[in-house]
Amino acid sequence: MKRINITLFALMLLGILFSCTKASINYTQNGNWVARSHWPGVQMGYGSVFVINDVAYVGLGINPLSPNARLTSFFKYVPGNINYAKPSGYDSSDAYGTWSQIAPFTGAARSNACAFATEGIGYVGTGVGNDGFTPMADFWSYNPGSNSWSQIDSIHDADTSYPRFDAVAWGFDTTGYVLTGTDNNYYFADVWKYSPATGHWTQMPYMQGNQRSGATVWVYQNKGYIMAGYTPGSVWAANNMAYDFWSFDPHQAEAFQLNPKSTNPWTRLRDIYNTNPATYDDGYTNIVRKYGAGFIIPATSNPYGNTRDKGYITLGQNGTSIGYTWEYDFATDLWTEKTPYEGTARSGAVGFTLQNRGFVGTGLGTGNTAGFSDIEEFFPNQVYNQFD
Repeated sequence: MKRINITLFALMLLGILFSCTKASINYTQNGNWVARSHWPGVQMGYGSVFVINDVAYVGLGINPLSPNARLTSFFKYVPGNINYAKPSGYDSSDAYGTWSQIAPFTGAARSNACAFATEGIGYVGTGVGNDGFTPMADFWSYNPGSNSWSQIDSIHDADTSYPRFDAVAWGFDTTGYVLTGTDNNYYFADVWKYSPATGHWTQMPYMQGNQRSGATVWVYQNKGYIMAGYTPGSVWAANNMAYDFWSFDPHQAEAFQLNPKSTNPWTRLRDIYNTNPATYDDGYTNIVRKYGAGFIIPATSNPYGNTRDKGYITLGQNGTSIGYTWEYDFATDLWTEKTPYEGTARSGAVGFTLQNRGFVGTGLGTGNTAGFSDIEEFFPNQVYNQFD
């Protein structure tokens, strides 16, 4: 009789242990957000960010405390030297990172601009000014060595300028790309390449997916990824939110421009909405959005790192501000829902990757009446701790 009781107890213990494994954790506890140094400037949203040598440069945006006021201030963020969330009871200021102000943007104040970096230089342009309506086409470069801004070529061809806001950008090894956006009359799917070597823009073959504004992008292994965004009246959309998802190879784009019979630079990935008769996307109910924030967390050796390279999208707007966070596996082309953003839901936040770590912050709440200055780092394989 005693042996039976011991066996039953062992089975019960095993059941408890297995119930605590990560596979059984609800998505709301699947990942942990940890506070980092607050944004030091005016609370803002719809700002811009570029990354150079594991330093994030963040600026511009809307100041909600002064209606329609756009900003020119820029700050840089250097992450803390602890590459994991603090254990319980541990506190150290070097974990939070530091912000410092840099030279203000010397173009007109604006929000909803796009930015990229290549060859150690940052580039910022397009956007909308204080009237909240008129799109811009001008572009500016930032040199961190001299802490100075210089105007460069605006987006244009031989005859026409192409102003816009809510565009997105990618920075590759030696070039930058700007695509999509709106000018308040049209939504774009055009693609523009900037070459620092020539100082000029070249129009490339059009994006093959939905035209859109307010999309989310990543750069991973020298390819660009674009997803989500607002696309009124378009195909491949749910309630005007784009669900088509694409990757772009800039090297193939060069060949394709010269010879359309060569390999197409655009590859369509699985939709980010439940459009397939298979079951893998049945839970894809809240990935689509506009004004989301994205970042990459590659496979790393630290104890809280991923075993495979992953991309993330969080925050944004779909009818109202949302905090839903999703993880994309580049190896399988599949998504997993993670713990929602710990702070208040918002849109127009910035997301960036530093030292193989993902950060998100700033942004405006629903109605753009409140801004935020919190910055959070995401640890995708920790259980959520609301006290971090």
